[in-house]
Amino acid sequence: MTRYKLTLEYDGTSFAGWQRQASGPSVQMVLEDAVFAFCSERVTVFGAGRTDSGVHALGQVAHFDIAKDTDTGTVRDALNYYLGNVPVAVLVVEIVGADFNARRSASARVDRTRHRGALRCAFRKLLYRQ
Repeated sequence: MTRYKLTLEYDGTSFAGWQRQASGPSVQMVLEDAVFAFCSERVTVFGAGRTDSGVHALGQVAHFDIAKDTDTGTVRDALNYYLGNVPVAVLVVEIVGADFNARRSASARVDRTRHRGALRCAFRKLLYRQ
């Protein structure tokens, strides 16, 4: 198994938060669906922290394990492709050791409150598609 670390950003307006839940789509759910579409493996994507409904993230870290040994550029491009028009962008993918954990390996967390949404990932997705 290979562990991949993701650095992501997302516009949380249409999400029920980070964590998978029955009340609506979550960031975790759309990432897990994208991984499945890419490699036909059902995984759990673990995030460094959870966000509430409607909360945006810039630089959120997550990780998952898959059996398929694939280079990081292919993983990034495939996840962004399968995320389609969902306002989530995978910025960076790294291969990390099995001891890496997105939540427990975090050295710092920064929360900022803004009244204007962080829509950069929506623009990045449009540019990526062209």
